[in-house]
Formats: sequence, C-alpha cells, structure tokens
Amino acid sequence: MILTLDTTRLALAAACLISYGLVCAPPLLDWRRRTAREAAGRAAVQAAGPGWIVAHASQTGNAEQLAAQTAETLRLAGLPVRLCSLSALSADELQQAERILFIVSTYGEGDAPDAAAAFVGRIMTGTMPLPQLHYALLALGDSSYGQYCGFGRALDTWLQQQGARPLVERIEADRLADSAIAAWRHALSHLAGTTDAPDWSAPAFGAWRLAERHWLNEGSSGAPIYHIELEPEDGVLPDWQSGDLVQVVAPAEPDKPREYSIASIPSDGRVHLLVRLHLHGERGAGVASGWLCREAPVGATLQMRVRQHRHFRLDGNEHRPLILIGNGSGIAGLRGHLRARALAGHGRNWLLFGERHAQHDYHYRHEWDALRAAGQLQQLDVAWSRDAGGQGCCVRYVQDILPAQAAALRDWVAQGAAIYVCGSLQGMAAGVDRALSDILGRDKLDDLITENRYKRDVY
Repeated sequence: MILTLDTTRLALAAACLISYGLVCAPPLLDWRRRTAREAAGRAAVQAAGPGWIVAHASQTGNAEQLAAQTAETLRLAGLPVRLCSLSALSADELQQAERILFIVSTYGEGDAPDAAAAFVGRIMTGTMPLPQLHYALLALGDSSYGQYCGFGRALDTWLQQQGARPLVERIEADRLADSAIAAWRHALSHLAGTTDAPDWSAPAFGAWRLAERHWLNEGSSGAPIYHIELEPEDGVLPDWQSGDLVQVVAPAEPDKPREYSIASIPSDGRVHLLVRLHLHGERGAGVASGWLCREAPVGATLQMRVRQHRHFRLDGNEHRPLILIGNGSGIAGLRGHLRARALAGHGRNWLLFGERHAQHDYHYRHEWDALRAAGQLQQLDVAWSRDAGGQGCCVRYVQDILPAQAAALRDWVAQGAAIYVCGSLQGMAAGVDRALSDILGRDKLDDLITENRYKRDVY
C-alpha cells in the first residue's frame, strides 16, 4: 500500500515537472535567443568603432531622467552607450565623439542649467571643429518664458557652427509635452534600429485629500503664503526624499500640473507644501495657487503625484556640513532637508533665509528655534527687506548676508560643506551666485557644481 502510494506520488511529481518544463521552455529559449542576438549586436558595434554618448543638462531632473531612459533604449538595442552630465564632457571627448544625443533643459529667460555651467564656460565660449560629430538634441522648456528653449537652441546653433551635423531636427518639448516626447522616442527608435524600449510612462496621479491649510503671513505686505498638508486617500504614503517635488493638478487646468517643493519627510505622515498665492491684478489669482490656497475646501480631493528631484536631493552630501540659502516659499525645500538632517542626527547645518517682515514672514520660526536649542542648527542668519529697523536692519536681502560671513563661508566649504539654494530665480538666486563667486572664486564655485556640492532649486 505504501509502495503504491509512493509510486503514485512520484508519477504525479514527474507529470508536474514535465508540464512545468513545457510551459517554461519556450520563454526560456526565446530569452536565450534574444540574449544571444543582443550580445552579438553589442560585439558587432564595439568592433565597428566608438559607441554613443547621451549627455544631459538638467535643472529639476526631467532632462536627466529622459537621458537615462534614452540610454537604456540604446542598450536594449545592443549599442554601447555612455550616460553623463553635459559638463562632464571634456573638449577631447567632444572632438573624438561621433554620435551624441543631447537632452538639455532651459531655466529662467534662456539660461543654461547649473549642470551645464562648466560646459558653457569651458567649451561653448570658443570654437572647436567637430566635422565628425553627428548628433540629435531634445530641448526642454516652458513657452510661458520669452526665451523658450533658449539654451537648447543656443547649443544647437553652436554645434552646427562647429561643423557638427544633426541626425534629426531639434525637438522641443514645452513642459514635457507628450507629443514632443513621442517624437523623440520615434527618432530614437529609428536611430537605434529597434522598437524595444523601456517603459517611459510617469507614475500615475493619485487621489489626495487636503487635510490642513494655514495662512502664515497675515499682515505682511507680500502676497499671502499658506502651509498646506495633504494625505493620500487610500492611506498609502509614497516614499520620497528631502528635495523631491510634487505635481498638483488643478481642476481648471488638468493638462498643466504645477510643481511644488515638498517641505516634509515621510516620517511626518503627510506631504507638506508652502504655497504663495499668485495675484494677477484684475485677472485674479493663479489657477493652481488660487485653488490650493482659497477655493478648495479643507477635505477636498485633488490629483497629485510625487516626483523625484535627484538634482536637489542630499545624496552624497548626507554627512557633509550643509549651508542652506533661500527666500520666500523657497524655505519649503530647505525645511525638508533640515527635517531629514535632524532625523539622521546631523547637526552641522547653517540656514540663511530672507523675507519681507520679521513679524509676519518668519516662516517656521518655532522650528528653527527648536533645532538651535537641540544643537541641530549650528548657525542661523536672517534678512528682512521691508523692515526699517530692528532685527535685520543692516541687511536687505539674503544675499547681502554673505559678504559679512565670507570668512565663515570659506571655512565651512574648506571643511567639505555643500551649498543648497532654494527660492526665486530673479534677484535672490542670481545675487547669491554672484556673492558666492566673489567670496569663493568662480573656478571654485564651478568645482563645487561638478562635485555636486552646489545645488539650486530656483524658479
């Protein structure tokens, strides 16, 4: 009886194994054939000559993400490819390269991203014969600015002036328009000779609830600014890091999500935002800020998703001293970093912040006082642009603090500090950059960019 039972079990097990083999064998064989084809393709390309370069210049991470997807598509086609920041390209590498795909963004009124500053200063200011170079260029921009895709167009013009030849006409993407990204993918498939590509789709928007909203600067001469807290309706909080962003969809403009810096960390249990109400005279409030700050009732549902902002994350700077400089609503991104640093027990932090009035615009003051008392904020400097006297009477804007702190700034940088700047592009960011350049020297500041120790999230 026992023998019969064991024989039956053995027969059933053998049948299962045979069935499993019949199911798995075709996909396995297909995978082995595909792997062999890809290996043969890579070997053929490597034997034929140099591979492809995918170079990106990103301010908020979009160009870098698209560059990574572009490089992965080339790899799937069996092509050798190097992925790098534009500023990592040397003059020699550029002159020797035969095929480069450029994905570059523009910020402000035609400015190059910080990640391209070294390339512009070192290479684009001169001439360089590039008759061997074939290239394609995807330019990211925002048509609401006067110099739409200004840097991408300038790079394209410079390359052609040096004799480089475009593989396809420049593709311009207005706020990452789907049609433009689809055109780039189509061109890429043609160049790579494959339709096999990774999934480029962004994470889906999810339903979030507006849980809290507080007007922070009542009585200020500046536009109202609100602290907003949001929580996912399904109760599942996504993961993010300090420095990341959210994209919020206002009901009146579902095709144009607005991006905001996250002012909290996951352990807070909610996404915190600091949103300034944009007022446009007779036209009223901005579509997104007006809805978030005034129109949407607490408890309302909105569509939102978290987006990685790798360029402004702490990443390799977690254990360095940190100098955080910002103004206005830019304190949101800096607050996220300070909360992350406090949670990790890193206390070597220096915050420099500017706003209008000490009485009305000292956002999160109680938090900074608590961090200082706990030894987690080593130095704090503030500037008030509309106060006639009292605290901050000797300075006007946050950039005006820096010359008086030049010796301390140089000392912090010498000890390995990283500098993070968040806030308005016009005025503050440019003024801070000039002050830092005067104090540290332009070459040193460019070195800090290359070392990922000078990062900016400006708008």
